[in-house]
Amino acid sequence: MKRKTFIKLSTTLMATPLLSSLEAFAQPERLKNWSGNLTYSTDNVFYPKSVAEVQQQVKKLNKLKGLGTRHCFNTIADSKDNLVSSKNLNKVVSLDKKAHTVTVEGGIKYGELAPYLHEQGVALHNLASLPHISVAGSCTTATHGSGIKNGNLASAVTGLEMVIADGSVVHLSKATDAEKLNAVVVGLGAIGIITKVTLQVQPTFMMRQRVFTDMPMAQVKQHFEKIVSAGYSVSLFTDWQKDSINEVWIKSKIGVDKDENSAEFYGAKAATKNLHPIIALSAENCTEQMGVPGPWYERLPHFKMGFTPSSGKELQSEFFVPLRHAVEAIAAVARLGKQIGPHLFITEIRTIAADNLWMSPCHNQTSVAIHFTWKQETAAVLKLLPLIEKELSPFNARPHWGKIFTMAPKILESRYEKLNDFKKIVAEYDPHGKFRNGFLNHELYNI
Repeated sequence: MKRKTFIKLSTTLMATPLLSSLEAFAQPERLKNWSGNLTYSTDNVFYPKSVAEVQQQVKKLNKLKGLGTRHCFNTIADSKDNLVSSKNLNKVVSLDKKAHTVTVEGGIKYGELAPYLHEQGVALHNLASLPHISVAGSCTTATHGSGIKNGNLASAVTGLEMVIADGSVVHLSKATDAEKLNAVVVGLGAIGIITKVTLQVQPTFMMRQRVFTDMPMAQVKQHFEKIVSAGYSVSLFTDWQKDSINEVWIKSKIGVDKDENSAEFYGAKAATKNLHPIIALSAENCTEQMGVPGPWYERLPHFKMGFTPSSGKELQSEFFVPLRHAVEAIAAVARLGKQIGPHLFITEIRTIAADNLWMSPCHNQTSVAIHFTWKQETAAVLKLLPLIEKELSPFNARPHWGKIFTMAPKILESRYEKLNDFKKIVAEYDPHGKFRNGFLNHELYNI
């Protein structure tokens, strides 16, 4: 071999590992969900800025999923093929004060929308504990806040605009397509890309928030409905390690609800400072407590928009049971307290009003939601969930669609009376399964 050739080959071979390393380093890191427990299965992520661009992508791609703010903890929004993000579809389209509605693009976050509404003198009926989530993503998974008379976030929807599988735009309205709207609002990402949402609004209002600590579980057993009805929105937090509720958060409408401004509430003591739901953590990122008045959007969520919510690196599960079974269901989970405790940050117990949305966990039943914020210990959590689901089985518990659960598809089918009708609607809009993914194939189609 000639010396020149040898040098050229040697140089190339020596450079190859370095170039490979540099190329790998230059590759963008794959998207993860908010808590980091899920890495999405494709690098093909599109960020359309208009409905027309969404249509173009949907027509062009054979398989895809819509992606919101990535706050789901399972693979409901994952795709091994293509993701179409609503991140740039984040504007207010119109506010109709006469009709009491606001129309927004699907990717807008509640924390972005709410201050605008308040400035305009209107409000939404409720918010989730995090304001960081998008309107379309929250509604399609039946995300909720709290309040025995408050439906989940999707219950405020009076109209939808979607891009369906053939790339056409479909408009549905409560006024003209009420039953079809009920079918598709909680659509699980199976029907199309939600580009616009119309929400019911009401006059704006002010609230205050008070927190009480160490409520004896005996009080919960005897007075559950009175406790959760003590404010516009009430949450109970427990780690199941004592026969008590760690914290009770009461969010009250000023001028409407009684202000629970007392030293004691059903055996719980009034907090003397702002608290985090996980009591060991700083309350800096939590919304103001201690009865300080503030607008609805600064009190209904537990966490401020500008801060990292909850604990950050975590897993979440949640199960809904009918209100009439609340005390029994809480007692059933409490029996697992010693097993749950080492892997849990906190459990939140909330109430949600019944709705008529086909795939909502609160369909036709006012519900109690038992929510678990887990340490990011996936193997341990996946061992615990079947035990929890078994304990809650007598109450026909339904899981939150965007969180981690292990219920068999046949069980889900038995607990959602409209599931087969929903699948017919899916087939109407997406006959070839363009928006189907592994999650939907398994949970809805048992494939």
